Amino acid sequence: MNPVLFSIGGFTIKWYSVLILAGVLLAMWLFLKEGKKHNYPGDFLFNLCFWVIIFGFIGARAYYVLFNWKEYASDPISILKIWEGGLAIHGGILFGFFTLVFYCRKYAVRTFKITDMAVPGLIIAQAIGRWGNFFNSEAHGGDVLRSTLEALHIPEFIIDGMYINGVYYHPTFFYESLWCLLGFLILIIVRHYKYLKVGGLTCIYLCWYSVGRFFIESLRTDSLMFGPFRVAQIVSLVLFVIGILGLMVQSRKGKFEDLYSEPNHESIHF
Repeated sequence: MNPVLFSIGGFTIKWYSVLILAGVLLAMWLFLKEGKKHNYPGDFLFNLCFWVIIFGFIGARAYYVLFNWKEYASDPISILKIWEGGLAIHGGILFGFFTLVFYCRKYAVRTFKITDMAVPGLIIAQAIGRWGNFFNSEAHGGDVLRSTLEALHIPEFIIDGMYINGVYYHPTFFYESLWCLLGFLILIIVRHYKYLKVGGLTCIYLCWYSVGRFFIESLRTDSLMFGPFRVAQIVSLVLFVIGILGLMVQSRKGKFEDLYSEPNHESIHF
């Protein structure tokens, strides 16, 4: 696949950058729309988005570079070339979450109400961003027969795009994108459940994405490694357990207690 969307003179725009940006903008729009419905000030929400996005990108890159340091040690300036790929979603999630926690505590706002509003946008952004890997011919699985991919009813243009240097590969980016898209639909549906607790959507997101990522990661050939273990699988297990524990805690609350559907009544002053 050609990773370049278009070039003007010496200025090149790559699919990877455009798709990541599209996912971020869509996530931000969904978050702002939901926040307005819950009576949060627009300035508070927009500023939160700004800082979470900035530190999320820094975290995603730092996480990737950390586990690929040998690749960057001889040319540190290449760390800045994020348009060439190399963003780890788990790093972005962790740094973005810590930024969100700090920001919410600064203004005495409930953290998990905010994360509940954010996770549908986050997971659809992940679904879109994964297509950047397709155009970069990265984040794929092991070699496979074309007939196997055809038997899975994968669109032909994806199969053709996974023919790299004379070999067909599993389009793990596609599997994860579909998983995230389905997760987005589930979160949107569950969000309308009138007895949904604050933190519920966040826990479902952690469980859903972690299960998919754990199994899809086992197919990939470019996993970040910690010794003999795939880092993404370790993190997925931890996040899944956190999600399950969170759901167990919520199940002990009263039916009408701590509902997500209740509008915000917190006074936020800048």
